Amino acid sequence: MDRRTLLAATLALPLLPRPFLAAPAAAQAVPANQAAAVLARVEAYMNGLTTLRARFLQIAHQGGSAEGTAYIARPGRMRFDYDPPEPLLLIASDGQFLYYDRELKQPSIVPVSSTPLGFLLRPQLRFGGDVEVLGVERGNGFVGVTLRRRDNPAEGRLTLVLAEDPMELRQWLVVDGQGRQTRVTLSQIETGVNLPRRLFTFNDPTFFESEGRR
Repeated sequence: MDRRTLLAATLALPLLPRPFLAAPAAAQAVPANQAAAVLARVEAYMNGLTTLRARFLQIAHQGGSAEGTAYIARPGRMRFDYDPPEPLLLIASDGQFLYYDRELKQPSIVPVSSTPLGFLLRPQLRFGGDVEVLGVERGNGFVGVTLRRRDNPAEGRLTLVLAEDPMELRQWLVVDGQGRQTRVTLSQIETGVNLPRRLFTFNDPTFFESEGRR
């Protein structure tokens, strides 16, 4: 995948028409009188999630794909290590997203608040206030919740896709302001794991030295 495209896809992460691993026709909108209970379950799961390690498959809007290992340490931290030949690294920490090209040794930084992925890293995810719920869907044992920032709808939309029984985050999708779509699907998921803080400390002066030796 082209690196510029991969960066845009990772930070924007667009949304697909039906956010499900199963057949699109299986997904149906949850009735309004049931949506509140579904949202409460998703909130409780997300707010109880502390650490996660998983393999990921990222598919961009034009069909390009990349794989690697994802680490999430809530609140506030995330790391995407891309498998070779992609020399890319994405880290969220201290309110910033770092995109680093190990081959070119070029870092780029954007605020976490500038991307819908920031929803995943909040200390508490609440469906309300500045988080607008655009839709709740269910099908084939999965539930999808589509969100956007109420005061900045042009930023894009995030869909969280979770298995329902037991509840587990399996996928997310993002649509950017231009309507470009990307999804990230998780596998080999481990939660409650010990993740060393050094994985996320890119503001440490020695961080890039150690990354250069990987």
